[in-house]
Amino acid sequence: MKLVFATNNRHKLEEISAIIGNKIEILSLRDIGCFDDIPETADTFEGNALLKARFVKEKYGYDCFADDTGLQVEALNGEPGVYSARYAGEPADSERNINKLLANLEGIENRKASFVTCIALVKDNKEYVFYGEIVGKIIEERRGTAGFGYDSVFVPEGYDETFAQMGENEKNKISHRAKAVKKLSDFFNTL
Repeated sequence: MKLVFATNNRHKLEEISAIIGNKIEILSLRDIGCFDDIPETADTFEGNALLKARFVKEKYGYDCFADDTGLQVEALNGEPGVYSARYAGEPADSERNINKLLANLEGIENRKASFVTCIALVKDNKEYVFYGEIVGKIIEERRGTAGFGYDSVFVPEGYDETFAQMGENEKNKISHRAKAVKKLSDFFNTL
């Protein structure tokens, strides 16, 4: 089975391909010749994921899944949330995003945070939604070099290492994206 993953993010593509394995051939937007800037104008993760999956299905005809992922920090009223990738403004820049996050948390004791992934699937003109979440905390300094985004400052509950220190194999077993992708993969096993 071929399925488009509505992303040009190489890291996400590699992560999801590693989790799903060989069950499904995953195509990127580039693979189908889609170079459009797909709008993410919804105010929820689910809304943004559905916008992207619907766009590909309507414009290119492929069954498609898309994700929207973000970091929610309790002390910041859920920020950066759906704005995680562009928290520090345009263009998206992980280093600037982390700098802004750490500055906004300076002096704040409550560092509780969660990563959330919502995957929307449009298949055979039906829509499905799968969620994954992992709770943890934001530390005060970057640690580790693997991963991307906020991985170097996020320590999952029950662990001492950041996602960036764990490496891909360990992260892919426990992450928010891994949980959502597992639900997607389990769904395909029922077909």
